[in-house]
Amino acid sequence: MKASESLIQKLKEFEGLRLMAYRDAAGVPTIGYGHTRHVKMGDRLTEYWADQLLRDDVRRVVHDVMQLGVVHTQGQLDALTSFAFNLGIGRLINSTLLKRIREGGSMHQIRKEFMRWVYAGGKRLKGLEKRRQWEAERFFQNEE
Repeated sequence: MKASESLIQKLKEFEGLRLMAYRDAAGVPTIGYGHTRHVKMGDRLTEYWADQLLRDDVRRVVHDVMQLGVVHTQGQLDALTSFAFNLGIGRLINSTLLKRIREGGSMHQIRKEFMRWVYAGGKRLKGLEKRRQWEAERFFQNEE
């Protein structure tokens, strides 16, 4: 399985595009659509290269998510890839969300676990609420 085009478009929407390097909320140099590997302050790129970096980053995250052995549908892959792209695979691996999925939790339980991840710096953020809502819905969709 691979990430759907709808996931790529959603990640672009969620991450936003920055063609000059900036420091994210955690102070990490970031560029493009949330790309952080080998970024230095002062770096610049084009929208084309931002798209290429995003697709490469997503491929890596998809690989990590598939290794978890819990993905059975495109919707599950897209939802968990978006989650791990945003928070890191380590957070997903150690989350109650993954535990509930592995236990075969109910739709309500799994949606509730997605929605626990809407805070940054101790503050509830509308952008994260929107993202987690999309992930929670996408997780239960089977089509592209």
